[in-house]
Amino acid sequence: MILEIIVGIIIGFILGIIAGLIPGLHINLISSLIIVSLPFLLHYFSPFAVILFIVSMSITTVFLDFIPSTFLGAPEEDTALSILPSHELLMKGKANTAIFVSSLGSLIGIFASFAIIPLFFLFLESTYPFFEKMMFFLLVWIAIFLLMNNKNLKIVLIICILASFLGIAALNQSTNQPLLPLLTGLFGTSGIIFSINQKTKIPEQEKTVEIPKIKEITKPTLIGMCISPFCSFLPGLGSSQATIIGSKIFGNVERKQFLLMNGIINMIVSILSLVTLILIGKSRTGSAAAISQIREITTNELVIILFVIAIVGILSFTTTNFLSKKISSKINKLNYQKISYILLIGLTISTLLISGPRGMLVLTTSTCLGLACQYYGTQKNILMFCLLTPTILYYWPF
Repeated sequence: MILEIIVGIIIGFILGIIAGLIPGLHINLISSLIIVSLPFLLHYFSPFAVILFIVSMSITTVFLDFIPSTFLGAPEEDTALSILPSHELLMKGKANTAIFVSSLGSLIGIFASFAIIPLFFLFLESTYPFFEKMMFFLLVWIAIFLLMNNKNLKIVLIICILASFLGIAALNQSTNQPLLPLLTGLFGTSGIIFSINQKTKIPEQEKTVEIPKIKEITKPTLIGMCISPFCSFLPGLGSSQATIIGSKIFGNVERKQFLLMNGIINMIVSILSLVTLILIGKSRTGSAAAISQIREITTNELVIILFVIAIVGILSFTTTNFLSKKISSKINKLNYQKISYILLIGLTISTLLISGPRGMLVLTTSTCLGLACQYYGTQKNILMFCLLTPTILYYWPF
C-alpha cells in the first residue's frame, strides 16, 4: 500500500514535469485520458494511490507551466494573462526572475490555502446555496468590473462581444477539448505570430534572480487569500480574471507582484477545488473531475493529500527554477524566429489531432481576434469573456 502510493506520487511528479513543459498539453486533457485509463490504473494501484498520482501531477504542472508561458508564450487557462508581464521581463533579460516570482507565488499559495481550508469547512456548505442563487448577478458584476478602466471603450466592447460569441460557438459544438484551440488562439498563436512580425530577439538572460522583499510579498498574498476562495466554486472565474479583479480592488500592483499574485491564486484555487469537491460535490478543475470519478475523499485522506501537496510543491518549486536557469542560459543563442515557427506548427498539429477540423476553425478565428487585440493595444484580459459570457448565460434566471 505505502509502496504503491510512493510510486504513484513519483510517477505523477514526473508526468507533471513533462506536461508542464509541453505547450498545449493541458491538465484537463491529461485528466480526461486518466478517466479513460482508470480500469487499467485501478488494476495495478489502489484508488487512493491513483488519487495521489493525479494530485501530484496537477500540482507539479501548476509550477512547470510558467516555463513555456514565459519563454514561448504558450498559455494554459490559468497562466494566460501572466504571459504579458512575464514576457516583458523576458525581453528585459529577467526571465529567471519572472519564473522565480511566479513559482514562489505558487509555493506561498500552498501554505496560504492551508489557512483557508478550515474556513471552507465551517462556511461553504451553509453559504453555497445563497451564492448559487446569486450566481448570475455575481458574474454580471464581475464582467462589468473587468470592463472598467479600459481605454478606447468602443474597441474594448467590440472585442468583448466578439470573444463572447466565439466562446459560445466554441463551447457549444461537438469538439473534443474546445478550450485547447480557443485559448491557444487567443493567447498563444496570436502572440507568437505577433512576435514573428515584430522580429523579436531574445536578449541574454541574467543569471541572478531578483528576490521580492517581504513587503512586496505581503500585499499579493493577502489579495490572493481574499479572492481565491470565490474562484474555487464560482464557474467562469479563473485565476487570471481573479488576479485582474484583485489588483483593481486593492490598487494597482507592480509587474512582479502581479506574477506573484497570479501564482498564489492559481495554486490556492487548485487546492481548494479538492475541498469544494468534498463539501459540495462540485469539480471546479479537470483534476478534481478525474478524482470524482474514482471515489469520495474522506477528511482523514484530505490531511494526507495536503501533506503530499506540500512535499511535491517544494520539489516542483526547486525543479522549476533549476530548469529555468538551464533554459535561460541557452535561449538567446537559439533562433527565436525558428522556435516560434516550430511552436506555431506544433500547436496547430496538436489542435488538429485533438480537436479536429472544427477545432482548427476555432483556432484560426481566435488567433485573428487575439491579433486584433494586440494591434489595437487592448488589454488581453477582455478576451476571457469567451468563458465568462457563456457561464453568465448558463445561469440566466429569467
